[in-house]
Amino acid sequence: MAMDTKVKDALDHVRASAQELHGAISDAAAKRGGAMKIDLEIVEKKAKAVAESAKGSMAAQNDAAKKHLAEAIRRLEAVQKDAAEGLKATGSTFQSAVRKTLADARASVQETSEAVASKRSAKSKSNGKGK
Repeated sequence: MAMDTKVKDALDHVRASAQELHGAISDAAAKRGGAMKIDLEIVEKKAKAVAESAKGSMAAQNDAAKKHLAEAIRRLEAVQKDAAEGLKATGSTFQSAVRKTLADARASVQETSEAVASKRSAKSKSNGKGK
């Protein structure tokens, strides 16, 4: 039982971290010029940390949650790539990179939420057995 609580906490932490990342990107997108580029550097590092956290919680998940976490990790890796490209870009290319970063971050939040839902669904089904 303690393991399950730990897993739930790990998944909830990954989801909360992905949500914070999405918020940071939204905040960065509202800024101009150099301030936004500084924030993109931070976003790139945060995305890597969230992806590592998600990878660390994979082993203890059911298959459905693993599938969603794998997609979330893929999206977080795209956030890192998009942010890195944005740091090198200017003008409309920069704006496009910021939009892609935000879209990938939003998708990672959705996937981590789906992983949490999958975990809860599997837990409720296993609790219902034998009744």
